[in-house]
Amino acid sequence: MPKDTVARPCLTVTLGQYSGAGRKPENQDFHGALIPSGSPLALKGITLAVADGISSSAVSGQAAETAVKALLDDYYATPDAWTTRTAATRVIAATNAWLHGQNTSVADVNAGHVCTLSALILKGREGHVLHVGDSRVARLSGAGLEALTEDHRLVLSSTENYLARAMGAAREVEVDYRRVRLSEGDVFVLTTDGVHEFITARDVVAALAAPDLDTAARRLADVALERGSDDNLTVQLLRVESLPEAGAELSLDAARLPVPPLPKAGQVIDGFRILRPLHQTARSHVYLAEDGQGQRVALKIPASEMALDTDYLRRFVLEEWIARRLASAHVLRAAEAPANRSALYVVTEFVEGQTLRDWMADHPQPDLALVRDIVTQIATGLRAFHRREMRHQDLRPENVMIDRTGTVKIIDLGSASVAGVEEAAPGLLGDMPGTYQYTAPEYLSGQGATWRADQYALGVIAYEMLTGRLPYGAQVARVRNARDQARLSYTPARDAENGLPDWMDVALKRAVHPDPARRYEALSEFVADLRRPGSGYRAGRHVPLAERNPVRFWQAVSAGLALLCVVLMTQLAG
Repeated sequence: MPKDTVARPCLTVTLGQYSGAGRKPENQDFHGALIPSGSPLALKGITLAVADGISSSAVSGQAAETAVKALLDDYYATPDAWTTRTAATRVIAATNAWLHGQNTSVADVNAGHVCTLSALILKGREGHVLHVGDSRVARLSGAGLEALTEDHRLVLSSTENYLARAMGAAREVEVDYRRVRLSEGDVFVLTTDGVHEFITARDVVAALAAPDLDTAARRLADVALERGSDDNLTVQLLRVESLPEAGAELSLDAARLPVPPLPKAGQVIDGFRILRPLHQTARSHVYLAEDGQGQRVALKIPASEMALDTDYLRRFVLEEWIARRLASAHVLRAAEAPANRSALYVVTEFVEGQTLRDWMADHPQPDLALVRDIVTQIATGLRAFHRREMRHQDLRPENVMIDRTGTVKIIDLGSASVAGVEEAAPGLLGDMPGTYQYTAPEYLSGQGATWRADQYALGVIAYEMLTGRLPYGAQVARVRNARDQARLSYTPARDAENGLPDWMDVALKRAVHPDPARRYEALSEFVADLRRPGSGYRAGRHVPLAERNPVRFWQAVSAGLALLCVVLMTQLAG
């Protein structure tokens, strides 16, 4: 280890496992565990899973094996940016659908591919419990066992009960989820019902006196067998030995590279020849460079003043990490970089064109079709973020480029929020970034932000492109709490000068609503409502009966005229 490298604590555990058929001729339980290292350990964590087949099925053991193996394999293949819950539940749902598909030709599902599944995933300083059926996850707490799962079993009588929820039993499965804080020394116990119905917390404490956890797991199975268990016996024990610091295990080694001196034209950094500076801020400098194949790239280097800011440098490295996990023609793409770098920088594609801010200056009264096209492309780029459980968080005209072909790209990913990273290392991504004019008010009032915060920023951009103004002026910058947020007053985009259709104004107002719950359910809805009157438009204005239902209108007119004729005839007859 280099002298200047300080070893940092990471997530380490001790594991013990045992599974046996017990008094049954066949073991239909299945269990497994995976303890990765490096980046997968930080971004995915350690996974334990146990599944229990049902005795009425000869193939339920195959179902149990499939459920456990699929989770251990496929969970680690899901996007790193996803949260544990999203990644694991999607894998479990897909496995359930496969198992259920195997049962379509079975007359009785109880003879098909059906099993329970309970999993424990340790990530960062938290544990994530996912559960279907009646296998269990518990934590030893003092002299007692803290149940972290609840059996999905319907009890009809003291002698009659059955599984109310199981893998493969139905087309869709509801997965219980629980999130718990970890402490060093925590002991978790995963068991099938052949074990946990016959042991106590005292038995677990006594078993832990064994020389290793494998022996302890075997002792618990033996206790269950001695006390009359006639089922399969599976036990997994895990003890947390150490917990990581925030982000300690993330692959951020590049953050410890030296910040290079700001280069001049003609200088070479790791094969990239600097052509000229492009942009600079107080935190970073961006240069146009050329790689060894003559391809133009953008090289971003931290400002020298930031060289001692460890948190900033780690966040800086994540910008390229994020770019490499997004695939969209409308999001800045990471460029090829050398495996071993001599200095700290981020390398991305070079977008030749102009910022949306410059475009807006050149088009003070833009054609509505052009505005719709730009908004649609930005929305497509944002969806690439949201599918990976990311938020851009700093969407503004300066961070949108339009290249020479008219393709719109979202750039500057340095403020993006990544749910999976934030879950692994809370606080690593820093405080809420962004620019007040485009920052959703829920950030400023201390409310939790979702992808709708990006929708707000997109709505503000669309509003500004069409009007040259901001929907709330300077009001948003003064928001400090929920009351300030509720008091925000929208200034209509439509005026006598721009002639904007009032139904477009309705769409803009909804996209930038102070309450995120009242914004659009999907970005595609907002884009669609910019092209034609949406349902909210008709619901929000008085529409004359002649326009809403012409037939009824003329029927009413005819009836009125007929009544008038009757009245006149009556008067004449009198």
